[in-house]
Amino acid sequence: MEYILSVLILIGIYTILASSFNLIIGFGGLISVAHPIFFALGAYASGLANLHFGVPIPAAIMLGSLFAALMSVALSLPSLRVSGDYLLIASIGFQLGFLEVIKNIEFAGGAGGLSNIASMYAGPYRSLAFAITILVIAALVVALVHWLTHGDYGRAIQAMRDDEECFTSLGRNPMAIKITIFAFGSGLAGLAGALYAHYFQYLTPEQFGIVQSSLILTMVVVGGMGTTIGPVVGALLLTALPQAITFLNLPSSVMAPLQGMLYTSLVLVFLFTRPAGLFGKPVRQ
Repeated sequence: MEYILSVLILIGIYTILASSFNLIIGFGGLISVAHPIFFALGAYASGLANLHFGVPIPAAIMLGSLFAALMSVALSLPSLRVSGDYLLIASIGFQLGFLEVIKNIEFAGGAGGLSNIASMYAGPYRSLAFAITILVIAALVVALVHWLTHGDYGRAIQAMRDDEECFTSLGRNPMAIKITIFAFGSGLAGLAGALYAHYFQYLTPEQFGIVQSSLILTMVVVGGMGTTIGPVVGALLLTALPQAITFLNLPSSVMAPLQGMLYTSLVLVFLFTRPAGLFGKPVRQ
């Protein structure tokens, strides 16, 4: 039962991550690979605020989300003003650089990781209470992203993504929308990170590397970019399938490459058979 609850918690966390990343890359058309860094920023900020400064866990979680959003603005402001492609380059540099910074900050645990983070719940029903909490929050995040992208503001986001020059000629400010959705999506990633920190109670820089970027991107691509339900299904599949492989009782030397092959195979299959993903609308030629 404990194992199933842990998997459900991971599904909820990755649903938040995939949905928030889909807001940035799917709806906003902003190419970035640094989403795991905002996941990390939220986790570390919340864990450190509670561990070293005694901030109550709910307030620490909100602080982690806000800190991730603010840091995203620091990244997006200079890169988006030059060119959209520079956001990708800046995000790669930001991710690699930030991970090296964490490894060398003793206050944050250094390369050995940050441990002894307080748990949101205690007692025999800890995992059950956390699973309910995270699934409710994940459902609210999905509903919030849907509301944001399917109203008047959502139409403005789509117009900006499809034809930025035309959007600008109408007197609208595409830069303001880009920074807003990037900050909002990154803040949600920080929320997922804070929840992750207060459940697993241990953080290490290796948890937020390029492999994590590939996983979140694959969830969005497989489910369908620019859709509400797609990232949810992608998070469910790509969290549950690797867990199912563990029941094969294969040696660890085989298990890790097999899981990596699974992600690669899924991307290739969808690339050639359904580029729009499971729930995306196929592009008509």
